[in-house]
Amino acid sequence: MRTILLVAADEWRFWRRSRLAMLALGLLLVLVAASATLTALRVANEAEARALLQSEAEETYRSQPDRHPHRMVHYGHYVFRTPPPLAMIDPGVDPVTGQSIFLEGHRQNAAMFADAKTGATAGQLADMSPAVVLSLFAPLLLIAMGYSVMTRERENGTLGPLLAQGVSPLTLIAGKGLALASVAGLTLLPLVLTAAVAISKGETLAATAVFLGSFSLYLLVWCALIIAVSSLSARRASSLTILVVVWILLVLIVPRIAANVAASVAPAQGKIEADFAVLNELRSMGDGHNAADPAFEQLKANLLLQYDVASVEDLPVNFRGIVAETAEADLTAVLNRFAEERMATEVRQVSLLRSFGWISPALALREASMTSAGTGVEAHHKFLRDAEAVRFDFVQGLNRVHAEQLAYADDIKRSSDPEAERRTRVSSENWKVLEDFHFVPPPSDTRVEGALAPLARLGAWFALLFGLVLFSARGLKL
Repeated sequence: MRTILLVAADEWRFWRRSRLAMLALGLLLVLVAASATLTALRVANEAEARALLQSEAEETYRSQPDRHPHRMVHYGHYVFRTPPPLAMIDPGVDPVTGQSIFLEGHRQNAAMFADAKTGATAGQLADMSPAVVLSLFAPLLLIAMGYSVMTRERENGTLGPLLAQGVSPLTLIAGKGLALASVAGLTLLPLVLTAAVAISKGETLAATAVFLGSFSLYLLVWCALIIAVSSLSARRASSLTILVVVWILLVLIVPRIAANVAASVAPAQGKIEADFAVLNELRSMGDGHNAADPAFEQLKANLLLQYDVASVEDLPVNFRGIVAETAEADLTAVLNRFAEERMATEVRQVSLLRSFGWISPALALREASMTSAGTGVEAHHKFLRDAEAVRFDFVQGLNRVHAEQLAYADDIKRSSDPEAERRTRVSSENWKVLEDFHFVPPPSDTRVEGALAPLARLGAWFALLFGLVLFSARGLKL
């Protein structure tokens, strides 16, 4: 062990004498620290702003005066997705997906107010978060500092004397690898500090450990690759060329190919096409604003039979409210089916993209990072489902008020009779059917479990490259 530490210390002495190496290391540390600070401040400000807007939206809704309940259905309400604590390191899909939804009756609106409308692969390039900086540039720093760790000894003629003095090839490689891994550890320090802040804001230790572990394993993969290539290469120039080409392939080209393949294999339906498909199906369901629509004849017959009365005027409930409630339930079932189909397509695309993690460790890291942080597509889909549950509950709550508190005779005359219109205004106390909304990302256990698969891919990469390192050690001879 002492020899390994001596080799690592000697490598650090070489790097300290190299202004370029120290400058590169310093620049990356500054870039990671700056991106961590700026991203943390931005996410914190966004979280505070969204929480405030959510509170204001709820207060505004509940402070509306006495009205007809169906007017409040159309008045609508906003819900906001607040970012989870680890979003200050990896915002995930947040910059490219909507962060708020306007909820109203008879429709499911899309999420709005994304920071940038870009594709899935450009999402992490839209802002230089610490996760982006580390996944893209930390490997380049390791390459710049480590491409010659073994070839330098060979070219300088010091490899033979070292081996002749009894330093085994594995000990020499272990010392060089320890030095390179310590560089990787330094680049992770800003992440560790930021993760500590995330824990103080409520993130769990398990999710944070998996999150940081994914970045650590990713950088160890690159350390192993660099050591192996440097050990197998005869010259520094060839080692540097090979490593830069591999970086371009694994970090830039393969993710782009993966995105194109995912979009081709699991194509998503266009918005116009999807909207027409929804409208075609909704046309046959009847207009919930028109209680005389033939689509509700069977509903009327069933109610008359249930309450044993001759006409809707004799019903103990407002038939127009019952129609509104029934129509909303049927319409929501259709909208939810199309929404689930759209989300299933997105999941298929993401799954195909993630499967390329066997080819690119950068993609495996991206999956592990966003999943454990709660900023991936799963969290976005949870927000959509949670928002829809709020929408449906408050709309149906108002429809029940419509059915139970308004007289049918007043309801049908309210447009022509001022007194009937006054009597169809219900107390604003009924607006309390709207529940407080605070988005909660998927549970820590779910996120940790979801990150196991990409961690396994990173582990497989490391095992393969570690085997290559052991193989390369056999070629180091006197």
